[in-house]
Amino acid sequence: MALLVDTGTNGSLRNTEIAATLRQHLPTADIRTPETIGASDEITMIAVGALREDYPQRLPNLKLVQKLGAGVEALIAHPTLPDHIRIARLKPDASAQSIAEWFLAYILRAQRQMRFYENAQSRAEWSPQPPAFAPDTSVGVLGLGHIGGRTAKMLRAVGFRVIGWSRSPKQINGVTCLHGAAALPDLLGQCDHVCAILPSTPSTRALFDADLLAAMKPGSQLLNAGRGDLIDETALIAALDQGKPAHAVLDVTRQEPLPSDSPLWHHPGVTITPHVSGWHLGNALSDVAENFRRLEAGAPLLHEINRELGY
Repeated sequence: MALLVDTGTNGSLRNTEIAATLRQHLPTADIRTPETIGASDEITMIAVGALREDYPQRLPNLKLVQKLGAGVEALIAHPTLPDHIRIARLKPDASAQSIAEWFLAYILRAQRQMRFYENAQSRAEWSPQPPAFAPDTSVGVLGLGHIGGRTAKMLRAVGFRVIGWSRSPKQINGVTCLHGAAALPDLLGQCDHVCAILPSTPSTRALFDADLLAAMKPGSQLLNAGRGDLIDETALIAALDQGKPAHAVLDVTRQEPLPSDSPLWHHPGVTITPHVSGWHLGNALSDVAENFRRLEAGAPLLHEINRELGY
């Protein structure tokens, strides 16, 4: 029984570093990287950022794909991954904290007129503007799971009026919680900022189409750190030109990296960050190690996903 680590990226996650950390948690385990893969029929679990298309055939005894992150839609739709191979995701506190901070940072940037002052400085122009006041500002949080719940609580602690929305009923102290598709347009019409932290499922893909974008409050800001396919990007550009919303901050896009010819790069109403909101994993690799133990023992896994629900 062996664990293969293959992040599939040259970004913040490196195979050798992750393997070294996992060995601290699993000192007697057989942990490999693509460079030391050895006998492929001995591998029963793989920890990945993205799963290579040929791995399910190359690893005939694979039982578990552990995603080194939250989004699992690519694994569910993987063209060669059999249904009997289980999928688990991570739910790191550090990443949830980082994403909540990302939302807060860009909301405060708008509240305090930061973009206006940066432009004014380029013109050597002294032009005071009134900032928005948090208690007079409504913020919507779409998705009230592990990350969304942390975000809603952080924004509430700063003093914003927070309205949460989810597929099923939720309760968070100090947060008005709504649920169901019928409640969404009214929420959008009330909120000055809308934070989207939704998974990619059949019901959320292109959720923000022309009709839903038209329901947003004039002058509002849409922030997305969930999944890139939540927003119809063509409809978003048209909506921005109408001021509903007035600005969009996107950490995720439908295609990543975002193509250089995408109009999102140069639209004055768009701010792009390159999928960095949840940078830190913190101690989440301990959950990867625990799932390796549980797989070996035949015990229930941590954060195993339901393929039908998509999360």
